[in-house]
Amino acid sequence: MTDGSYGKPPLRLRLAVLAGVLLVLVGLPAATLLWMTSVPGRSWSGPLPPLSPGETALAARLRADVEAVAAEPHNVAHPQALEQSARYLEGRLAGFGYPVVRQRFRAVGIAVRNFEAVVEPARADAPTIVIGAHYDSVGGAPGANDNATGAAALIELARGLAPLSGRSRLRLRLVLFVNEEPPFFKTEAMGSLVYARALQRSGERVQGMIALETLGFYRDAPGSQHYPPPLGAFYPDTGNFVAFVGTTGSRSWVRHTVRDFRAAARFPSEGGTAPGFLQGIDWSDHWSFGQIRVPALMVTDTAPFRYPFYHTREDTPDKVDYARLARVVAGLERMLRRWAA
Repeated sequence: MTDGSYGKPPLRLRLAVLAGVLLVLVGLPAATLLWMTSVPGRSWSGPLPPLSPGETALAARLRADVEAVAAEPHNVAHPQALEQSARYLEGRLAGFGYPVVRQRFRAVGIAVRNFEAVVEPARADAPTIVIGAHYDSVGGAPGANDNATGAAALIELARGLAPLSGRSRLRLRLVLFVNEEPPFFKTEAMGSLVYARALQRSGERVQGMIALETLGFYRDAPGSQHYPPPLGAFYPDTGNFVAFVGTTGSRSWVRHTVRDFRAAARFPSEGGTAPGFLQGIDWSDHWSFGQIRVPALMVTDTAPFRYPFYHTREDTPDKVDYARLARVVAGLERMLRRWAA
């Protein structure tokens, strides 16, 4: 991991402090700590380059999608709004020429669904990568950042990757999940768990999974970023980066993804792994794929550790930084295109 010092003590000193704290808290040796948190490549530093015309147009499309999905709370407590969001997103996928495949099930007596578009590979025996985002919001929150930004990012990745269908080296499954939020998180009615188990039963060879989760809030002020203890001793305290987060069982997948994103994107990035019991590490749909032993990670702005409107009625579309969201999505698309080539 690169040293995003931001006025902090030297990296070696911070590593020593963090190692000591973890030794006391969870009995992890320093070598294990370094093994978990190190990632290859260098994060972009310095001023961001101007948006390209394509990125400017991308930012405008992302805004339109977030505003459409997050116009009001949408979950099983608000089933009409949930259905409206699902139909809007399905229509967007179909508009790129994809056959939209639905996976229907019931939760607390209400009909709900996951749905996907697939970039088909050149060879039927190609490995699969799942890129997913949940489209439900929590409680009475409109869910603009959490997680209309992830859903909008997935829509734009589907747009950019559609021309690869039939000639990709990989099968790319672009999935929108229902019921990620409480009260369904880590239950049998969690949409991504329903999907992951069905994928496991199919026998398909899944190389890895990426969850797009709460991607649209960035700040350049020191002290704008927080962490579950004791990770603040190691990572930057300025919330201007996108994070790649997984449990320790997905370390190789996290390292692979961070390295290739850094090669493809001129945007600050951090990454690492930690045990799932550490607060926030498994708080998204990547958790479900861990249950079927598929390497998985989430790409995130770190949600409650940065975003003051997390899980509130104030999580509205005006809070999202669409220019930086566009930079992240463009970087992810370039990365996925290189994988598929």
